[in-house]
Amino acid sequence: MNTTPPTYWHTACAELAAVDPVMAALIERYPDAILGDRGDPFQTLARAIVGQQISVTAADSIWMRFADYAQHIQPEHIATLELDALAACGLSRRKAEYLRDLAGHFVDGRVEPARWKGLDDEAVIAELTDVRGIGRWTAEMFLIFSLRRPDVWPLDDIGLQKAVALHYLAGERPTPSLLRQHGARHAPWRTVATWYLWRSLDPVVVQY
Repeated sequence: MNTTPPTYWHTACAELAAVDPVMAALIERYPDAILGDRGDPFQTLARAIVGQQISVTAADSIWMRFADYAQHIQPEHIATLELDALAACGLSRRKAEYLRDLAGHFVDGRVEPARWKGLDDEAVIAELTDVRGIGRWTAEMFLIFSLRRPDVWPLDDIGLQKAVALHYLAGERPTPSLLRQHGARHAPWRTVATWYLWRSLDPVVVQY
């Protein structure tokens, strides 16, 4: 795990804190909240698939069981595992299928993350969502946790919705349109704002 923050992190924190009292308080409260990098695109995408539409705690528990069973989180190995065995780790059968399909994309070269570094966010999302089981949310998690792009605002993320409701909207869950409008105040550092909003909800540091 690379725990060195992205080059933009401290600038982003300073600028967010200067214009938003909520961000200022969260940044001060969680000085340890740094966006790490596992340096492994396959694992980042696999963890994002496991975490789809469930809590961080549940995702971590299932991932630990999956990793313990699989032993080697490499595409060539995961592609050979039986669906029933993957499902026994706590994965839904659909997520088990998605993981194996993702592994197949890596094995046969249909997914080549190295070349995405030169593409803009939407171009990366478009390519990733061609993979079965990877929707926009999962692609955005890859942008945040693997490519560490600075301005990602995942509208479909449950934790982000809850945190914005808690800190800005007196507990009322925002509509997608309202959440998009709210995110504009955090640009061009929406990834960093998302990170601190996540951190405010869960003592476990989010890391895919």
